[in-house]
Amino acid sequence: MFTGIIEDIGTIKSASLRRLAVVTRLDGIADGDSVAVDGVCLTATSVAGGAVAFDVSPETLSRTTLGELRAGARVNIERAARPDGRLGGHIVQGHVDNIGRVAFLRREGNSLLATFGAPVEYIVEKGSVAVNGVSLTVASLDGKRRRFTAAIVPHTLEMTTFKNLRAGMSVNIEYDITAKYLDKYAAKYAAPSSQKLTREKLKNAGF
Repeated sequence: MFTGIIEDIGTIKSASLRRLAVVTRLDGIADGDSVAVDGVCLTATSVAGGAVAFDVSPETLSRTTLGELRAGARVNIERAARPDGRLGGHIVQGHVDNIGRVAFLRREGNSLLATFGAPVEYIVEKGSVAVNGVSLTVASLDGKRRRFTAAIVPHTLEMTTFKNLRAGMSVNIEYDITAKYLDKYAAKYAAPSSQKLTREKLKNAGF
């Protein structure tokens, strides 16, 4: 589990169809540890010379932006959360739901308003969403155009790769796990339309 609070901006050392190596300043990463790379949970397979290597499956490449990475690219890095640590963002699993795109960017004061295009079924205004592993609060939502906007404050711009955002860029989107569970629960246990309480049924029952 992760929190969406980025710890380091890493640099891709090498990238292939099956393997990814990232240079990071973070220490304490060992073989077998879970690390989020641009919001994708990967397992460290080797650590040497300041670089962490990960095996990447075809499934992960097809569902995330990792397949677009090349040597020299900058990525957001977060180690797995500790049970005795603070949950500064929100619960992030590192399981990407969709690849979205940056629709447009606009400066507002010292913040950056970023609008992303992606399915929004699990997004609510003032709720949380992870974009490239960064926990963001949804400022506004446009369900018809399948877009949502988040205000990115200067600290987040400085501590993440968001300083390099450009319109048209692909990004990894992970929805709040709570919303996904609630949707599944509602779909399973919601009463069929024939059983729903209506004014007509109340009237027929004498109310």
